[in-house]
Amino acid sequence: MNDAPSEVPALPALPVTFRPSRTRAVLLTVGAAMFAVLTAVALILERLHPGERISFVLTAALFYGVLILMSRPKVVADEDGVTVVNLTRSRRLSWPEILRVNLRVGDPWVFLDLSDGTSLPALGIQPGIGRAQAIRDARALRALVESRGTGPEQR
Repeated sequence: MNDAPSEVPALPALPVTFRPSRTRAVLLTVGAAMFAVLTAVALILERLHPGERISFVLTAALFYGVLILMSRPKVVADEDGVTVVNLTRSRRLSWPEILRVNLRVGDPWVFLDLSDGTSLPALGIQPGIGRAQAIRDARALRALVESRGTGPEQR
């Protein structure tokens, strides 16, 4: 997303949730399939002892849990601000705390420039599988930030 002027996106109705839907679907599907396969292998192999079967199932559950964790990121915008949910942490931001929404070429996800001088990665908008959707989502979030009086022209 460059800084060149382009069409201004219509503001989405609040509350709105941005998340990488395709990536999430792939992660959850692969996780469920791997859990089913590893569990089936544990049950089918007759030479395994009960402890080994349990370790197969626990390994499958651990693998599935990691993929569920990786599918967690989202960005939720509502009337009061934005909630950024990343892999293991969530952070609630009020609209005035967000100065800018950045998604530059090569960025793995959106970065939010904050009023305290830091930058917060927002993994809920990432161009991995769905580049066009990520750009639309980043533009919509940028428009919301600017409409709340914190955009570049209001500073």
